[in-house]
Formats: sequence, C-alpha cells, structure tokens
Amino acid sequence: MKLNFKIIFHFFGLLLLFNGGFMLLAALMSFIYKDGATAKILLSGILVVIAGGILMVATKNHKKELNKREGYLVVSFGWIVMALTGTLPYLLTESIPSFTNAFFETMSGYTTTGASILNDIEALPEGVLFWRSLTHWIGGMGIIVLAIAILPLLGIGGMQLFAAEAPGPNADKLHPRITDTAKRLWLIYFGYTAAETILLQVAGMSFFDAINHSLCTLSTGGFSTKNASVAFWNGQPVIQYIIIVFMFLAGTNFILSYFAFKGKVQKAIRDEEFKLYFKFIALFTIIAALIIYFRADFSISSIDHPMIYGKAEASIRHALFQVIAIITTTGFVTADYTLWTPFLVVFFFGLMFLGGSAGSTSGGVKVVRHMIMIKNGFLEFKRALHPNAVLPVRYNKKSVTGNIVFNILGFFILYMISFIVGALVFSMFQIDFESSIGLSASSLGNVGPALGNFGPVNNYAALPALGKWWSAFLMLIGRLELFTVLILLTPFFWRNR
Repeated sequence: MKLNFKIIFHFFGLLLLFNGGFMLLAALMSFIYKDGATAKILLSGILVVIAGGILMVATKNHKKELNKREGYLVVSFGWIVMALTGTLPYLLTESIPSFTNAFFETMSGYTTTGASILNDIEALPEGVLFWRSLTHWIGGMGIIVLAIAILPLLGIGGMQLFAAEAPGPNADKLHPRITDTAKRLWLIYFGYTAAETILLQVAGMSFFDAINHSLCTLSTGGFSTKNASVAFWNGQPVIQYIIIVFMFLAGTNFILSYFAFKGKVQKAIRDEEFKLYFKFIALFTIIAALIIYFRADFSISSIDHPMIYGKAEASIRHALFQVIAIITTTGFVTADYTLWTPFLVVFFFGLMFLGGSAGSTSGGVKVVRHMIMIKNGFLEFKRALHPNAVLPVRYNKKSVTGNIVFNILGFFILYMISFIVGALVFSMFQIDFESSIGLSASSLGNVGPALGNFGPVNNYAALPALGKWWSAFLMLIGRLELFTVLILLTPFFWRNR
C-alpha cells in the first residue's frame, strides 16, 4: 500500500498553523512588554502561518483515512517540522544566532526536556522568553493527545494500558470520542496552568515570571526566566511549594484529574500506578531529606535561610522539590544536587530512569511500566514453582495480556540499549564518563539537568555541535516512546505492501 503523502502534509499544515498562532501570541507578549523584538517575532508567526495555510490548501483533496505507517510519519516528522519552524523567533531576533543552538533549544522545548544552551537567560527579550516557555506548553499538550489518541492506535507498548482507561463506549470511561477526550484533557491542562499562574503571582512572583513558570511546570519542561532557575526564590518557600504541587499533578495521569473533578476521587486514589507514584515520591524524599539534613557536604545556608525557616524544613523542601522535579522530568532546580554526597548523585541519576505516570506530560520510562515489570518479575518465581499454573499480571484488578507485558519488556530493553549507545556516542566527543552517562540519561528521559559538566547549575552550551544534534535526537526518540521514531529506520517500514 502506497503512502498517502497528501494527508501527511495536510497534518503538517495544521501543525504549522498552530505553531504560527502561538508565535503571534508571543509577539503580543513582546508588544505588551515593549522589548524591541515584536516585529521579528510577528514576522516569524506570519511566515509559519502562511506556510501552514499553503500546505493545507494544496492538500485539501486528500483521502481521509490515516493508516499506521502514515501515523508514524505524522507523529515523528510532525515533531521535527514544529522544531524546525520553531527556531525562527530565535534566529530572526538573533537571540540565538546559531541554527544548531536554536534547533537544540527548540527541540528541548517541544520535547519538554528543558536543557538549554543559553548562558544569560535574563538578557533575552520577554517575547522570546515567552515563546521559549510556549514551546514547552505546546509539547506538553501534544504529548497528552499522543498518549490518549494516537500512540494506542499505533500499538505503542504500554500505552494500551492507559488507553483502556480513556476513550471508549463504557459509562465509566472518559469519553467515547477521541477529539472530545483531547478537549477535556486540554481544558484540565489549561485550568491547571491558569491556577498555578494566579497562585504564583499571589505568592510574590511577577505576572511574567508566574505565567512562564506555569507553562513550564504543567508541561514538565523546566525552562525558567531566571539564570538560577527556581533557586532564585529560595528565600520564598511558598513559591517552591506551589511549584511542587503542580509538578506532582503534571506527572500524574491527566485522566485521574478528570475523574477527580467529576467527583470520582476514590477511583483516582485507588489507581495502582498513582499509588506507586505517590509512594515512590514519599520514600525517595525521606531518604534524600535525611541525608541532606545529617550528611550532605554543603551548608544549607548557602542555598537557603535556615535561620528563618529551619534546617529541617529547608532539607525536606529541597529534597521533595528535586525528587519530584527529576521523577516528573520537569528539571527545575533549587540547588546543585551533585554536591549532596556521592550517594545522592547516584540516587538522582537513578531517578532519571523512573518517569512519571502514563498519560501525564512527563518523560522517562513511566511508573506503570516499572510496576508491570516488577509484578511480572515476582510472578516468574511463582511460575518456576508452579509451571502449570496460569498466573497473569494484574493491573487495577484486570489481567494484562501477554502481548502488552512483552511489549513493555521490549520497550525497557530498547530504552537501556538507547541509553548505552547514547552515552557511547557522547564519549566519542571527548566527554568524560560521568558527563556522558548523565547527558544520555537526561536527554533520553527528557529530564534537563544532567551530571558532571552538564549538571543542574550548568547548561549545554559547552556541548560540541554534533553532540547537540545527538542530544536532540535522543530527546525526540525519548519523548515519542522510542518505537515511533526508531521504526522509521527499519527497511521493512518503507516497503510497499
């Protein structure tokens, strides 16, 4: 069967219209703050809208059916098209004159990784900073729709579990139509963003800082308007606690938020993945807080004001903030956790492989996959003792099919291979071991801060040009669940059948 390129390019046109529309929104912000970049951001938006309009008009007579192969192409290349056109505000305003750096920053934005090459963020025009945050928000919105509507249809491993709780005809499902499902989740996404903006402003942030950090929190991105990230507000714990709450919500399955708002709070609380997600955060926070309080080789006063808030409170807050920021792959920082004893460096590195919940905006492997693998691992002991027994893996009291279990195991193996290959390639650029494995884990998991020379208080500016392109590739495959992109590299995908 030949590929229907018309429908593929029609989707690209639609994406460009969205992209250009958000650029016009950034131009409006630029105009309000009179930052001198309005005309160039406006030109970027107009060019992208025109390109999208031309594509949609040229392909209006396309066949309406979208098969699996075309779905893979739309998802993978759609992200690349967004990233390529998303560089225009940076390039035209000369905020990031290098195309490699502009593409890296944009891909980091859309994949909600939050890694940056900017050395002085605060020197950028407000319109460009707002566009930078919007790339996060667009990417976060997009990944919800992918997780709900597209990836399950393509059979991407593990997401079928999540999809079973989403669109469908049953009364307790979210909604039978995919478009209506997406609308409801976008409404929650927008509502959370607005709520966080208001709360941050009440807590003492300026409106501009509040809206930017809200866009980046709900998308689990991590871009900040400050060079010091959220550490800029270390003297204002309320601000950090607000961000903690919304990072937690952003890393939670958005369908559970929908159920909670519909009054089905017990249904959300009883969800197995949510319970494990909560337990992980609680346990890891306690471990980190105790080490920070008793053994960390740094003075808490260097990053906070313990005389005002208490050393115990500061230790718990910084531990909770960094644990949630890394598990949800948000990547905000309140301190340099690489100084918090060697144990905590390895500890936080391990958390980069965890990820938030399926159906959230977070990256990483996802809690549900870890849970299924752990359950299946324990069942293997029982199967060894009782070879004739039928012992299915259960999730939320329902049996998980063998195909899904194998798919999850395959995903995890492929993820670890990608991490190892990623680190090997980084080492080819004369990057040391610690930095290489940190870069690979952070890029693939869409975390942001890494280890070594690319840790939480550094950025990716020192990464060689080829290293930036490789990092951007890892961000893309990590964000799109590996199979979606890597299948395009197989010869059988391109054979006409």
